[in-house]
Amino acid sequence: MDEILRLSHISKTFPGVRALQDISFDLMRGEVHCLCGENGAGKSTLIKILSGAIQPDEDGQIFVDGAAVTLTPNTALRMGIHTIYQEHIVFNALNITENIFAGSEIARRGLLQRKEMRRQTESVLRYLKSDLTPDMRMTDLTSGQQKIVEIAKALVSKSNVIILDEPTASFSSREIDTVLNIVKTVKSDGIGVIYISHHLDEVFEIGDRATVLRDGRKVSMYPIAGLTKTTLIKDMVGRDPSTFYKRERVKRGEAVLEVRNVTGNGVRDVSFELHRGEVLGFAGMVGSGRSELMEVLFGSAPLVYGEIVVNGSSVRHSSPKSAIRNKMCFITESRQTTGLFLPKTIAENVAVANMVNTRQFVVRPANEVRTGEKFVKLLNIKAPSARTRVVNLSGGNQQKVVLGKWFNTGGEIYIFDEPSLGIDVGSKQEIYKVMVDLLKEGKAILMVSSDMPEVISMSDRVIVFKQGQIAGELTGEEITEEAILTLSIGDRQE
Repeated sequence: MDEILRLSHISKTFPGVRALQDISFDLMRGEVHCLCGENGAGKSTLIKILSGAIQPDEDGQIFVDGAAVTLTPNTALRMGIHTIYQEHIVFNALNITENIFAGSEIARRGLLQRKEMRRQTESVLRYLKSDLTPDMRMTDLTSGQQKIVEIAKALVSKSNVIILDEPTASFSSREIDTVLNIVKTVKSDGIGVIYISHHLDEVFEIGDRATVLRDGRKVSMYPIAGLTKTTLIKDMVGRDPSTFYKRERVKRGEAVLEVRNVTGNGVRDVSFELHRGEVLGFAGMVGSGRSELMEVLFGSAPLVYGEIVVNGSSVRHSSPKSAIRNKMCFITESRQTTGLFLPKTIAENVAVANMVNTRQFVVRPANEVRTGEKFVKLLNIKAPSARTRVVNLSGGNQQKVVLGKWFNTGGEIYIFDEPSLGIDVGSKQEIYKVMVDLLKEGKAILMVSSDMPEVISMSDRVIVFKQGQIAGELTGEEITEEAILTLSIGDRQE
């Protein structure tokens, strides 16, 4: 097989973070080369470099057909490198033909050649053995069918390299089989495919080689023939023990939350108990349904079926306001968009969530500032005063303001969704200490995290999610990287 693409000693540094370090990688014509690694391993950064979305550090080189190149989004497309991301990039109001040719319409003398575009669409859909037709509207298609259209667009664009980033996330078994068969078809035509998936059964079904990334470094590269899942998983885990936080354990109390057969927002038949004094961790790959479950529990998404019991009483949270009144708090993953009002002061942000618990209709700024100052001191927020605007704080201090906002509600059940995302090591340690202090006060914590050391260090128990369902529960010494990954990315659920 001929080499079509090669990366040589590629690194990428963001402020304070070494995302990739000295990565070399190649792709042959007619090959499926799989990229494996847990959340945060560096796969997405590598794909963004290949698509031209970001530039690598100066010491690395990229070669296409043997020639050194600098990739931008336009040059990558011109060189036949087409990236298909996990999130669909489609125009729902348009039909399949219009989507395939969006931005690259065929025109002669200023007139669109609709018949020719339709003919080519029909031809590529037939080639992919799809029963879709050119005039079908995207809004009427399933997620799997929309992915087929995105692959068809890449083929019409004469791509030599197709990068598929988690293409089967949230698909049914039938849709997964369809996509895998399409990958086999394009591979047989000499197109190189870079395939990223957390589902190892897919890797072993269609892959020729697998490269493993861990913490931004290339750990290994194997031919799929003769490779075992055990070997692959072992390479994906294995960190220096110093990366694990040592937290104080707290005596577990009575159950404060019971979740019974909860279904909705993409999750199915989820049941568990949460006790005072414990951190119940939720692990799983991005898109596995962990955050979606938290939205149901907090009333941000509808509960379709099942029961939520708080302190022995059945509740049905119709909105976050209802959840707050039932002593629940939600420290969201995206603090800047859903957790804070960035232009407002620390004091104003701290006060906002507790408004649902008060009958006051008049805001008293002096009271807000007093409360804000209390939490600035309590949480060691590095700011001149509670009148400081949140937009001017560091990421770690912004996260502390979010905590202050929820502490002010007197909550008992805390949902932490990616609690240390984007904050420095020192701030992480402070956040972890605050979480342990909550447990000492008899509070309880649900923690969603993609940071494996965080999950293992902080959790008393871990529930592993896969495809919207519980894949397993781990306790005590069972909580290891290997055990979590084995449950997260094992065989496909039917």
